[in-house]
Amino acid sequence: MSKSALRTTDFLDQLATELQAVRNITARRFRPLSDDQLNRRPATDKWSVGQCLEHLNIVGGHYLPTILRKLKQAQERGSRPAETVKSGFFGRKLIDAMRVPASEKPLKSPQQYAPSGSRLPRTVVEVFGRQLDELLNIVQQARSINANAVRIPNPIIPLLYLRLTDQLEFIVAHVQRHVAQAERVLDSTNRP
Repeated sequence: MSKSALRTTDFLDQLATELQAVRNITARRFRPLSDDQLNRRPATDKWSVGQCLEHLNIVGGHYLPTILRKLKQAQERGSRPAETVKSGFFGRKLIDAMRVPASEKPLKSPQQYAPSGSRLPRTVVEVFGRQLDELLNIVQQARSINANAVRIPNPIIPLLYLRLTDQLEFIVAHVQRHVAQAERVLDSTNRP
C-alpha cells in the first residue's frame, strides 16, 4: 500500500477501511459459529478458524501494548503529523512478504505465536473483535503524531525497530492474511 509521497491521512484512512472490512467479516462469518465449527480443522496439520484467530490474538497481545505506549510517548513529546508516509527498507520487505497470498507462499509462525490448543472457547472471537477495535483506535491516534518517527521494536528480531507506519501496515496485512485463511478453513469444512 505505501508508496512514496502517499499522504498520511490517505494511508491511515486505507488502514481503517481494511480493518473495518475485517471487522465486518468477523461479525458476519465468525461470531455465529458453533464451538464445533470454530474448532473444526481441515486437516491435522492445519489450523481451525479458532486457531487462526487465537494466533492473531497472541500476536496482538505482544504488539498492541507497545504501540500504545509509544503513541502516548510521542503525544507527550508534542509530536505533530507528517504530511506523507515514509517506509523503511526492512519494513517494506516484511510487508511485501506478508502480502504474498498464503496459497503461494506459506509462512511458518514462530512457536511463541502458535495457537495454544485444539479446543478453543468462543471467547477467542470476542477477544479478536476487541483487538480490531483497539487497532482502529491506534490508527485514529496515529493521526495526531508523526508516525514515521515512532519506532516499534520487533519481538522476534530484537534489534529491528520498524516505523509505526510500517508496523501498522504489517499488522493489518497479517490480520488480513489469517482472516482469509480462517475463511478458507470455514469454507472447506462446511462442504457437504
